[in-house]
Amino acid sequence: MAARNKKQTSTGSAQKQLQKAQKGKSKGGQRFHKDAKSTPSSGTWRKKMTGWHVAAVIIAVTAGVLHCMHVSNMFENDRFFSHLSELEREMTFRTEMGLYYSYYKTMITSPTFVQGLSAVMNDNVTEYPSTINVLKRFNLYPEVGLAMGYRIFRSVTESLNIRTKQCYRVERGRGLSAVSNCEGIGDPAYFYIDLIFVENGALMSLVFILATNLSGSLMGGIIAVLTFFYNHGECTRVQWTPPLRESFAYPILLLQILIVTHTLKTSHPGWKHSIAIALTTVGFMLPWQFAQFALLTQTLAIFATYVLGYIGSNKFRCIIQGQSIGLVISFVMLFGNEMLLTSFFASCLITVWIIVLLEKHIEKLPHRLLIWIVQGLMLILGVVGIKIILSKLLSTADDAHISNLFRSKFSDFRDFHTMLYICAKEFDFIESETPIRFLKTLLLPASVIALGGVVVHLCRLEYNAWKAGHDETEENAHEGKNGSNHEENNAIQERSKPHAELVYHVFQLLAFTVMGIIIMRLKLFMTPHLCIFCGILASSKVFGFFKDRNMHNAVLAGMLALMSIGGIANLRHQWSIQGDFSNAPQEEMLEWVKANVPQDAVFAGPMPTMATIKLSTLRPIVNHPHYEDVGLRARVKTVYEMYSRKPAAEVYAHIKALQAQYVVMEDSWCTRKTRDGCSLPEIFDLEDKENLGKEPLCMKLKKNPAPYFKQVFRNNVYTILKL
Repeated sequence: MAARNKKQTSTGSAQKQLQKAQKGKSKGGQRFHKDAKSTPSSGTWRKKMTGWHVAAVIIAVTAGVLHCMHVSNMFENDRFFSHLSELEREMTFRTEMGLYYSYYKTMITSPTFVQGLSAVMNDNVTEYPSTINVLKRFNLYPEVGLAMGYRIFRSVTESLNIRTKQCYRVERGRGLSAVSNCEGIGDPAYFYIDLIFVENGALMSLVFILATNLSGSLMGGIIAVLTFFYNHGECTRVQWTPPLRESFAYPILLLQILIVTHTLKTSHPGWKHSIAIALTTVGFMLPWQFAQFALLTQTLAIFATYVLGYIGSNKFRCIIQGQSIGLVISFVMLFGNEMLLTSFFASCLITVWIIVLLEKHIEKLPHRLLIWIVQGLMLILGVVGIKIILSKLLSTADDAHISNLFRSKFSDFRDFHTMLYICAKEFDFIESETPIRFLKTLLLPASVIALGGVVVHLCRLEYNAWKAGHDETEENAHEGKNGSNHEENNAIQERSKPHAELVYHVFQLLAFTVMGIIIMRLKLFMTPHLCIFCGILASSKVFGFFKDRNMHNAVLAGMLALMSIGGIANLRHQWSIQGDFSNAPQEEMLEWVKANVPQDAVFAGPMPTMATIKLSTLRPIVNHPHYEDVGLRARVKTVYEMYSRKPAAEVYAHIKALQAQYVVMEDSWCTRKTRDGCSLPEIFDLEDKENLGKEPLCMKLKKNPAPYFKQVFRNNVYTILKL
């Protein structure tokens, strides 16, 4: 880097540059690259690299195949999916999973793919009577791709007369009637979940590649893969909930992080790096509404790397350029989804662009500490201020519940919508048992040692660089020579320190850890990154005090042996899970609806049940589980008044205004709660002080629904009332 910068200087200082370049071998060159070895002949290098890469590819593919088989087998064992009827398979996709799968079903059962896509983009069944573009609102591009793929696959295999599924008649026992089912990739449900499992097999390959890239060792990749398997239940939920957005999005995020890591390690990244970052950013944002928060932490982590001087503004621009292009493309492909423009991610990108553009002015401040303070204040004020301004300009409050959720975490603020979140286990703080589980597999101590090793290694390099730079400054002062402004600007833009990628991953790990602690669901970012960080234990540069490579490998082998005690126990527990899905009360209710209710009848009820009603009976619904819309949240609150203490007449009028004709009630929702204050009547008590202390309406309707409602169906779980 020093030599490249020197070529841009004036001719008059060439003699001094030559002298510095010669001295650099004893100063800058050695202090940053003392681990480098002499380059072997091109033939030897090519042979070594080829063999190394072949081994890496074999291990990566093997890890991916094993993980695909692992999650697929666990899913089958948990549900006995191969022996379920079509209706039972649909019932296993609870809550928002059923909602997403319903659109896949719409697109594969329509006469043509275009008609199916048009039905999804002009949908009046999901939020009846409103017509909405589901592709804009619900991050449905994975279902669009899978539906198109299934239709092509079915067309090709049918034309070639290739058999892709085997059908059976299954006797279910327990007093249930026999059902027909089909098994094989030609079945729509199998095609859907199998491709998800294949993508998450590729996830494990990416874990190996990223850890290998960071550690510079195949052993580092192997450690990351094994720790992922040993802590599998804390790393992913794909084996239990395949259709969730994270199942599609997280593997793409890991690919994007790998590209960012490669960009940080590249001396002069260009447009191809920005484009690669942009494409993977789009691939991450399109499937998942929460992608903006992970990308926000990435931008902050890279910004911190830039502020500390590990990368120059040119490299920083290259990365945020890719992120910005990805954001714009995602905004366009999601038909102008305002949540993207009003996100903290968007406001953060705008802010860091402003800071970079003002770099030459900020860098003129007299002290580095003052520069950091100014950059930090600009970041905080810019992100918050721009977020508020954009939200006001676009008049949107779709993501207000997210801000309120974080607000409720650190204050006594509570309202109906935040209580629905914080009363759900996955949105609570991380469980106290989680660190204990990490201790049993040694994931926590191993990752802490790796993190500590990286920090110590970086501090040692910083000290050496400071000491050498101090000597050089004194020499320049003695000579009475200073560089030109042009030289200084170039130096700032092109500045670089070794291991910028490690600095980025330290900040990224810390950000993911904070996210995982605050919201348990987001530990899917934290735990895999802990596993990846464990791979750095195999780095001979970071842990260079192991003079003997064999000794280093022996220590790693011993660590893996100790990890295996708890890790294999975890795997055996997962392999021992044997289930047989059955939900007779819900099946009875769905069959009754299909047989006795008109096709255009409109339903309201609990969000998870409404998703199943839409998927399996194709009846219109007024509310559903996708909560990222202010209008939908108002609808849910209105429907859930059934579980409040309000008068029946008032609740009837509100639900009638939604044009619902039938209401589904689940008896357990009247009293069920995860902890004190979390039953629905108690949640409504926070805002409905007027009716405090009265009997919940759901209890009254259970006894006597008249005169506003009429009971038309009832079993031991579900009650259907007609308005």
